[in-house]
Amino acid sequence: MIRSIAKIVASLVAMVVLVTAPTAQAAPCMSVTLTGTGTPAPFKDLAGAGTLVRYGDDSNNCSAVVMQFDAGRGTVMRLAQTGVNAAQINAVFFTHIHSDHVEGFSDIAQTRWLFGAPTTPKLDVVCSGDDKSPTGKFTVSCSKFVAHIDDPYKLSGEAEQRVSEAPRLNAAGPVALLNVIQFMPSEDAQIVWTSGDVKVSAIRSNHVPGHASYRVDTPAGSAVIGGDASSDVPHPPRKSSTSEQVEKLARGADIVVHSAVHPILAPEKGTGMPPVIYYRQSNVTDLGAMAQRAGTKHLMLTHLGPSLGAATQGPWKIPGGPLTEADYIKATREGGFAGHIVVGTDLATVRLPEK
Repeated sequence: MIRSIAKIVASLVAMVVLVTAPTAQAAPCMSVTLTGTGTPAPFKDLAGAGTLVRYGDDSNNCSAVVMQFDAGRGTVMRLAQTGVNAAQINAVFFTHIHSDHVEGFSDIAQTRWLFGAPTTPKLDVVCSGDDKSPTGKFTVSCSKFVAHIDDPYKLSGEAEQRVSEAPRLNAAGPVALLNVIQFMPSEDAQIVWTSGDVKVSAIRSNHVPGHASYRVDTPAGSAVIGGDASSDVPHPPRKSSTSEQVEKLARGADIVVHSAVHPILAPEKGTGMPPVIYYRQSNVTDLGAMAQRAGTKHLMLTHLGPSLGAATQGPWKIPGGPLTEADYIKATREGGFAGHIVVGTDLATVRLPEK
């Protein structure tokens, strides 16, 4: 009898322990996916420039916080292939206002407006403030780009027609569901956006007026999105074609995502590519050297010039014919990079920690 009572007491204690013991937390994870690796010159099925960064844990497929950096043509389609819809995105970040980096944003805004729930929060759009060109002849304005993103649909009557069919839609259109957050890029990194454990910093970088590069820090790891950054020195002689500001941002980062031009396109190779276009990009050999100095584990080359397998880069022929993945890896290793290289193709992904 005493033994039976002891067994019952032991069972009750075990049950209490099971009920009151803290539930083990799922380990955090971060994934970085190239949603588009193409250039302004369309090639095969490559989408325009863009990078998807997600943070969370295995229970939500690393997607508690969803961030899109740049949004070139076809971004919404690539997002759909990853299982992300426009209404899930928490923030869009622009490195700069060039058509090949932003022309897919209208699709994001429209899709979010049309198919998001009435309770879907506003989408944060993070970008640099208005910046005049060095000559003062024009001003690059992200805020105006966003404010007028729906103008063709309003002026054509398309927006009103949509609302007449679906009164649940916000009559003010997609722009009413966008929240522009601007900052003035500087030589030192500054925090421009946060969500829970996620922190996004930005720094000034050279390419065109208003260009900025970003760093995402999470408990699972960190990633830098360089955009089309290049050296402040516009042409040789110079130490490197890469940005000193991006290198500063990349120190200790797990992943660096960066546009890349292969040295085969250099003006002295006889391609005919204008020097001003070639020299305002970072070449892959210099990117390899920069990533090695910064201590980066993964280097994701994107927005490749030329695209893999392309016989031309726009109107300019590739000396010796199309390049392969091996050509890009070789040029990157020549810079001294010893880490993991991803030669960008659409939907290529690096996950931290690896599965």
